[in-house]
Amino acid sequence: MIDFIGSIPVIGGPLVSVLPFLIIITIVVFVHEYGHYIIGRFCGIHAEVFSVGMGPKIYSWQDKRGTLWQIAAIPLGGYVKFLGDANVSSFKSEPIEKNNSFNNASLKSKTLTVLAGPIANFLLSFFIFTSLLLWHGKPSNEPIIGNMHTAFSNGYDIKKDDIIISINDRKISNFSDIYSFMSEDNSEQFTKYVLERKGKQINSIGPFPSVAIVGSVMPVSPASSAGLKSGDLITSFNNVSITSFKQLQKLIIASNSKKQNINVLRGGEIISLSITPMLREFQNANGDLEQKVSIGVSSSLAISPSIEAVSLFEALKIGIQKTYLVIIQSIKQISKIITGEVGFENLQGPVGIAHVSSDIAKSDISYFIPLIAIISTSIGFLNLLPIPILDGGHLMMFAYEGITKRKPNPKYLNYTAILAISLLITLMFFVSVNDISRVLLFWN
Repeated sequence: MIDFIGSIPVIGGPLVSVLPFLIIITIVVFVHEYGHYIIGRFCGIHAEVFSVGMGPKIYSWQDKRGTLWQIAAIPLGGYVKFLGDANVSSFKSEPIEKNNSFNNASLKSKTLTVLAGPIANFLLSFFIFTSLLLWHGKPSNEPIIGNMHTAFSNGYDIKKDDIIISINDRKISNFSDIYSFMSEDNSEQFTKYVLERKGKQINSIGPFPSVAIVGSVMPVSPASSAGLKSGDLITSFNNVSITSFKQLQKLIIASNSKKQNINVLRGGEIISLSITPMLREFQNANGDLEQKVSIGVSSSLAISPSIEAVSLFEALKIGIQKTYLVIIQSIKQISKIITGEVGFENLQGPVGIAHVSSDIAKSDISYFIPLIAIISTSIGFLNLLPIPILDGGHLMMFAYEGITKRKPNPKYLNYTAILAISLLITLMFFVSVNDISRVLLFWN
């Protein structure tokens, strides 16, 4: 689908660049605002407007409750405007005394309504992660072959559901044992396999487990710029034949970030590409940042594990764990920015997210839906930060009201809101400069 859109004359390229981002931001913000709307409705607070998009409306209709639903011209998010709000950010309220206005609602109702937006984002992420597990299952750790890469599927006597006993005389007890080959170099053309098939032991030859197969392509990387895709088998780098992913890594490091020729096998055809490795920052196993020359790809095995079904309970459990992990990672990154471990130059704004979304959609569409879940959780978490004009700022104000039994000083709220808006605009300016600089460097 993405390739088809990209092939449209004149508008195809720009559409591929912005469409994935617009889809993500529309879904995530719609769910966020619908969370506010539906809980507000249950609490008896009237929503005057629910807008999908910003700016002038291009289509609208009114439901039986009197809420105006509209589609606006600028497809960047949306908003819900409750009765009594002067604007979509609730920066100032109109003097409306109706019982179904936001300001006249109980403190509990207002708190629940505001909290519902971020919670809706977390639920969307949880639903996506859980649904993907139920739909696709999860890789089994039993040493059973699920599939082989298409480049090797017809050349060896290795079949689906074969049980791996050993590889190169190394005993394989679990499929995770095979990952030990990823740290090894290889110069042999064939690898010895001992398999069990229908109760009989078979000696066979096959590909080295960790050949240079592209598992995933990092967004905004030399690999994505060169056109590498998930599943590509890299056969040569700088005219040197590649027999393992470890060998590829060594050649990339030795390239000194100079332009190189690279050949990949894709769909049975050899494709020649040009790629320029870059010095990039990566997060290691300890969570620290380190620099190394790379092209921005992860590796994949020549053989993949079998897929096992996941029970509903297990899928729900893993869905919660994945959503929680995104929140924890967000907290860690913010902490590193505050302590100076991560510089502001590493922050990304809308332009950077759009670039990442486009790259993921073009290189491997299967990663696009999980990206929606990750961004949804991140936006939900960021909205909970105790910053005026964000949901967290409103919740902090409600907490003050609940403890002191009086509303905050309106002048104080106005000043803090103006300060928060100024800081957010400044931050957006800096991240936009980062985004544009990063994109220009990427294109160069």
